[in-house]
Amino acid sequence: ATIYFGVLQRDTPFSPLPINEIKKLTMKVAAAFTLALGSAAAFAPAATSSKRSVAMNMASIDEAFGVSIETGNKCPPLGAKILEDTQPAALKWFQNAEIKHGRIAMIATIGFMMQKYGVHFPLYLGPSGSNVFSPESSEAWLLSSTSGVTFSDIAHAAPLDAPGMVPAAGWLQIFFFAGWFESIAYERQWNQDAGIPGDYGYDPLGFTKRDGGWDSAELKSLRMKEIKNGRVAMLAISGWVANEAIPGALPVWHP
Repeated sequence: ATIYFGVLQRDTPFSPLPINEIKKLTMKVAAAFTLALGSAAAFAPAATSSKRSVAMNMASIDEAFGVSIETGNKCPPLGAKILEDTQPAALKWFQNAEIKHGRIAMIATIGFMMQKYGVHFPLYLGPSGSNVFSPESSEAWLLSSTSGVTFSDIAHAAPLDAPGMVPAAGWLQIFFFAGWFESIAYERQWNQDAGIPGDYGYDPLGFTKRDGGWDSAELKSLRMKEIKNGRVAMLAISGWVANEAIPGALPVWHP
C-alpha cells in the first residue's frame, strides 16, 4: 500500500487523487471552516442583545408597583430570579396572584381569630342563649341536617378541625363561588385588559371613584397599603397555622 497526501491507497488499479482534486477539497474545507467561524460570530451580538433585554426587564421589575422601601426599592433576589427574562404579562400575572393571595390571607386571619375566640354565626340571630361570644344554645341550630353538625359544634372546634366539619354541600358552594369570581377576574384583567392589577370591577364602597382616579396620590397610597397588609397577613396566617399544628412553633403572640 502507498500513502498519497495522507490517503491510504492499495496496490490496485485505482490511482491516487489528482493534485487539482486535492486543491478543490482543501478549498471546500477552508470555506466550511470560515463559514462556521462566521456563524459563531454572528451569534455574539444576539447574546449581548439578550443580556441587554434582561437588564432592561430587571429595571422595569424594580419600578413595578408594590416594590417598596422594605426591600431597598428593589425586587427581592428570589422574585427577580423568577421574573428574570419574562414578558410584561408574566409580571402582571404575579402581581394579580400576590394581591389575590393577600386578600384571602387577610380574610383568613380574621376567620382564624373568630374561630379561636368562639365567635360564630348566626351571631345574635340564633336561639336564646346563643350569641356572638357564647356558642352555647338552648336548642340545636343545624348547619347541616344530613351531617347533624350545629353552629355550636363549629364554634367549639379548633381552627384546623372546623373545615372538616363543613358538609360537602358547603364546600361545593365555596368552590362554585371561587370559580365564579376567578372567571370575572380573568375577564376583567385579560379579556378587557384592565391596566391595574387587582382591579376586578367590584367597588361597592367607591374607593376607586376619587379625584384623579388610579393616578391620584391617595389611591396609590391605599393600593400600597393593601399590598403590604396582604403580605403581613400571608406571613401571619402561615405562622398561626404552623403553631396550631405544632404548638410552640411560633414564639410570638398569636390568637
